[in-house]
Amino acid sequence: MSTIAPEIRVKVADYAVRKGPHVIATIGLGSCVAIALYDRETRIGGLAHILLPSRAMSRETSNPAKFPETIIPVMLDEMKKLGSSTSARISAKIIGGASMFGQLVTGTGINVGERNVNATREVLAQVGIPLLAEDTGLDYGRSVYFFLEDGRVEVRSLKKGDRVI
Repeated sequence: MSTIAPEIRVKVADYAVRKGPHVIATIGLGSCVAIALYDRETRIGGLAHILLPSRAMSRETSNPAKFPETIIPVMLDEMKKLGSSTSARISAKIIGGASMFGQLVTGTGINVGERNVNATREVLAQVGIPLLAEDTGLDYGRSVYFFLEDGRVEVRSLKKGDRVI
C-alpha cells in the first residue's frame, strides 16, 4: 500500500498540474468530463474538470478550464514547465460525460455529456495525446482520484461502485 499523498481538489471548470506523489481529485462529475494527463517517466500529471464542449456554447469564455480546446494546451504547457520534456510521453484518460438529464438533449439528439466526451477526444487527437482509457457516458455520476505516483485513476460511483482505469 502506498503512503498517504497530499490531495488536491479540482472543482468544476478548474484544473491542477503537479509533480510527485500527489492525488488530484474531482467529485460530482455528471455531464462534465475529467481529463487526466500523465507522463509516466517523470510522474507529472494534470487533471481538469471541463464543463462544456466548446467556447461557442458559453458567453463567458475567459476561464480556459471550462473547455477541452483551451485547457489541454494549458495543462501540457504547465507539465513541460515541471519537467515533462515532450508531449510524446504524455497519455490521457477521460471520465464523465454522463447523460444525467435525458430531456436536456440538443436538436442533434446528442446530449451535453456526449458532446463533452467527443470534443475532448477530438482535442486529444489534434495534439497527438493517446487516450489510454475512459469511463464515460451512461446515466450516473462519478468522482475521480488520480494518483501521480503510478498514474492510476480511481473512478468512484454510488451506482456502479469503484474501478481503476
